[in-house]
Amino acid sequence: MTDLTPGFTGSPLDRADHLRNDPDAVAAAARDPRARLLLLDGIDPRLDERGLLAWGDMAEAPAETPLALLGLIGGAPRFAPIVRPAGAERSPALFRLLDALPASEAATFAAARSLISWHARHRFCANCGAPTAPFRAGWGRHCAVCGTEHFPRVDPVVIMLAEHGSGADARVLIGRQPSFPAGRYSALAGFVEPAESIEEAVARELFEEAGVRAVAVRYVASQPWPFPSQLMIGAIAQVANDRITLDEKELEEARWVTRADVAAAMAGDPAALFLLPPRYAIAHTLFARWLAGA
Repeated sequence: MTDLTPGFTGSPLDRADHLRNDPDAVAAAARDPRARLLLLDGIDPRLDERGLLAWGDMAEAPAETPLALLGLIGGAPRFAPIVRPAGAERSPALFRLLDALPASEAATFAAARSLISWHARHRFCANCGAPTAPFRAGWGRHCAVCGTEHFPRVDPVVIMLAEHGSGADARVLIGRQPSFPAGRYSALAGFVEPAESIEEAVARELFEEAGVRAVAVRYVASQPWPFPSQLMIGAIAQVANDRITLDEKELEEARWVTRADVAAAMAGDPAALFLLPPRYAIAHTLFARWLAGA
């Protein structure tokens, strides 16, 4: 049976917000014999012999590196080092590792990855420019000069399948960027702009990128995307027209595909017209939900 659950969701973490404002409680959590530290290669996950996230003793924390309390798993504290990323934000091996991780493990890593990346990008105060330092168990940064407190944010992104027609005759619009692997197509996507609703963002992006007009938008699911810190908001939009006017700055190609085409891609048929996004991407979930009529 096809999994209709979005990737990067389902972590067993209890985020333990009640501990974050209590430095003594956080210090006690770090001394707890059950406390574990997420082990990383740079900012990529390290896996154990079972193919799960590798956790080490708190003594393995890098010297002079602040720690973030991710939360509790089964009552045991889980921490991550707030390391400075070196090199590429996404290593060539990263997505192979994510493909192998169980969904709940990938979700826990996503929380750590987004938080670590946020710290790396917010070392200076946006208000006065002075250096900031972590506080609130790693879930904030404080400026000692002007007193401003900064907290992690996520960027909302709409990702959608445009649907033309209905029932057995329905088709959806897929597109590809030049950076995609050969043969891969995905749903269209774009950032939500200030003072814009989700529905308005879906309609605008579809028109800007492909020239199709949305007449109805239905929400499907959402997903964290920790590269670096986005909330992907999945939708299916019924459109009034099927004539494609491509924005070649955004897309290399776009085309309409049928239910049979999507089913072949979902089944991994070598003769399929296109390759689906990986299972942990919400675009994969959108295709699966559309095919299932969900």
